[in-house]
Amino acid sequence: MLPDFRVRQRDYLLEIARALTQELDLEKLLGRILNISIEMLAGQAGLIALRNEEGGWRVSSTQNIPAPFSAYIESLLGQIPDQQDPSSFEIREINRILQDLTYMASLGMLQGVGLPLIAHDDVIGVIFIFRNYPDIFSTNDRILLSSYANQAAIAVHNAKLYTQIQQEKKRLDALLDAAGDGMLILTTDHRVERCNASLGRMLGVSPQSIVGKKHDEVVEWSKPPEGISLDQAEAGGWPLTPNAHFYVEGDIKRNHLTPLPVGITYAPLVSEKGKLINIIATVRDITRFRQAEEIKSTFISIISHELKTPVALIKGYVGTLRRDDAVWDRNVVQDSLAVIEEEADHLTGLIENLLDASRLQAGGFALKRADVSLGELARRLTERFQTQTTTHQLVADFPSDFPIVLADEQRLEQVLNNLISNALKYSTGGEIRIRGQVHTQQVVVCVSDQGPGIAEEDIPHIFDRFYRAPEAVRQTKGAGLGLFLARAIIEAHGGRIWVDPKPDGGARICFSLPRS
Repeated sequence: MLPDFRVRQRDYLLEIARALTQELDLEKLLGRILNISIEMLAGQAGLIALRNEEGGWRVSSTQNIPAPFSAYIESLLGQIPDQQDPSSFEIREINRILQDLTYMASLGMLQGVGLPLIAHDDVIGVIFIFRNYPDIFSTNDRILLSSYANQAAIAVHNAKLYTQIQQEKKRLDALLDAAGDGMLILTTDHRVERCNASLGRMLGVSPQSIVGKKHDEVVEWSKPPEGISLDQAEAGGWPLTPNAHFYVEGDIKRNHLTPLPVGITYAPLVSEKGKLINIIATVRDITRFRQAEEIKSTFISIISHELKTPVALIKGYVGTLRRDDAVWDRNVVQDSLAVIEEEADHLTGLIENLLDASRLQAGGFALKRADVSLGELARRLTERFQTQTTTHQLVADFPSDFPIVLADEQRLEQVLNNLISNALKYSTGGEIRIRGQVHTQQVVVCVSDQGPGIAEEDIPHIFDRFYRAPEAVRQTKGAGLGLFLARAIIEAHGGRIWVDPKPDGGARICFSLPRS
């Protein structure tokens, strides 16, 4: 070796010491260590092989080695069996394989020097340098090389830990951003340290604009929430109380948007010594839960009223007819029985609608398809309903070549029954027309009347379950299920139903069905 070689080796050790504290990018660090190793050992080429956490070896950095040769070396390293003590077998086996390969590939022109990388009794990898003179080292040289390898091993170990930490951070970031619920990570003084994209979408702002703000600037309640606030919880001893999680529900303010109903769960992140590190707030949009509660309340209110009315009428007429102190004329009895029958039919229809709505909620209802003549069905229904009114004129307007459709006739009759009944209820007189149109891929049926029509603000909601327009509630009775079920039936057939605006007044509801 050259006289100043030891001085240069010491310089390399200082270089590695600086790398230990300065370079944490694993790929750059490996390249730097390999470059120093080749220069220090006066080599022509080299590689660093790292041991995987789960066992096995991979070539992680090379210099002046062709890619095919590097791939071949990696395939050889992959054949080394895992051992409980890698330093006693695997490193020696790698050195043997690479020494033999070097000798054969260079026809004896090159030799190899292997430096094991071991940190904290953990085998990290091996540095292998190819050079064209034998490895003659003094005891001092070996001590220096060993120190160099130890420093390099510690640097690689730290860089791997840093890489793992960065990967875990990226994974945590991805999990937070993928979460459907809003997430807030607060410091102990309630300042936002991190928030995810979902919370930004809920509030209508960018997540970056939330970071650094105080909790109360982000979570502003439009009215007092249900449950205790974060400040109240901490005043009561949280998070050292036995139940570390607590929940609060209410409407939070949003910039230029209506308040959003949310439920927030707060949970502490505590160190092993019981010191509070962070507060994790999970924010869930509970709009659908509120809607479900409103639907439930509406259902109970409407159904209790709709069931109560026919039952009260039936009970009243039956009680009257059963009085022992009166003898009723036959016409009075017949009229009373007619009212009882009508209310019983109304009650039966309501129960059937409720059952259909329950079946639909549970996963739909089966269709019994057969050939159906919609024109004939419409004419039959107009004749039946015409007997119930003297102020309306019902017309079935279908072309003679109207095609047969494959459908459930009973369900389509239910749809037309509902549309014609609504036309009779909401118009005081005039013409009610059931018109059929033929298109290339579908047929369209429209039921129109000459009543006041449907208010524009009600159009988006009339097919919703239990929805009834305010004007309809005042004028007629009903549960708000007819059009909801009509839409479900038509969509089950592969069609659609809609409100068609009429420029000349009145209401027109149309539905389409596929021709085949």
